[in-house]
Amino acid sequence: MYIVPIGWIYVALMMAVAEATNSNGTVLGGVMTFVLYGLGPVTLVVYLMGAPARRRAIKRREAAEHAAQQAVQLAAKPDAGSHAAADPVAPVRKEP
Repeated sequence: MYIVPIGWIYVALMMAVAEATNSNGTVLGGVMTFVLYGLGPVTLVVYLMGAPARRRAIKRREAAEHAAQQAVQLAAKPDAGSHAAADPVAPVRKEP
């Protein structure tokens, strides 16, 4: 998964070295080349590639919190069942 970013960083590093050692180049130019052609784009791409994993982790954490909350609510019920409590007084109907 990380082979492309590693290759990109390597190529950007070689470009920066060539810029810094060129007779018309400067070390500052080499550093800027490495940062703007190497670190910046690779950081952005790796961050975007990790978005689905972060989203799954958030959903997993929310599901665990929801399950824990439901367990607490079930434990708090007096009859611990899912049915409504029976009415203590029977309803009165009219005679036909």
